[in-house]
Amino acid sequence: MRKIIILVISLILVTGCDDMMNTPTRRVEEYLGKYQILDSSVLTELDDVFDNSDYSEKYKEEYKELMIKQYQNLSYKIKNEQTNGDTANVIVEIEVFDYNNAIDEANDYIDEHESEFQNKEDIDHYKINAIKNVTDKASYTINFSLVKDNKKWVLEKINDNDLEKIHGLYED
Repeated sequence: MRKIIILVISLILVTGCDDMMNTPTRRVEEYLGKYQILDSSVLTELDDVFDNSDYSEKYKEEYKELMIKQYQNLSYKIKNEQTNGDTANVIVEIEVFDYNNAIDEANDYIDEHESEFQNKEDIDHYKINAIKNVTDKASYTINFSLVKDNKKWVLEKINDNDLEKIHGLYED
């Protein structure tokens, strides 16, 4: 009799916990958590981006390390969750290093002092150093959309602007 009661309680707990993990907010937390823990899928995407970037080979690895630093320091707060049947929106405020501002300032300097830069590698070096010195953070709001598929919440594809926010490269 005791074994049956323990089995029933265990079944209720397991089923209940599984349902608690299947919320729109939880799916967004899982997504952003993959950046923070440097999940292999995030690192693979990052490698793909750098394979196609226009940074010189010498600076691709340094820039990749700066993006990894960005991901590890990403913080967020869930602001709101709205569900409507099989669709949901989760509004999140993220805080990341403001790489965009550093790049804008570097580009302005490069434009005003062209004679100081002999080639693309000099420009890349200047931009990378500008990003390395970033301590200021920027806050952005992202509205994540989700749909329910076979009773499981699934995050819809993230648009490019929201990815730029996560990377700290978003221009207002």
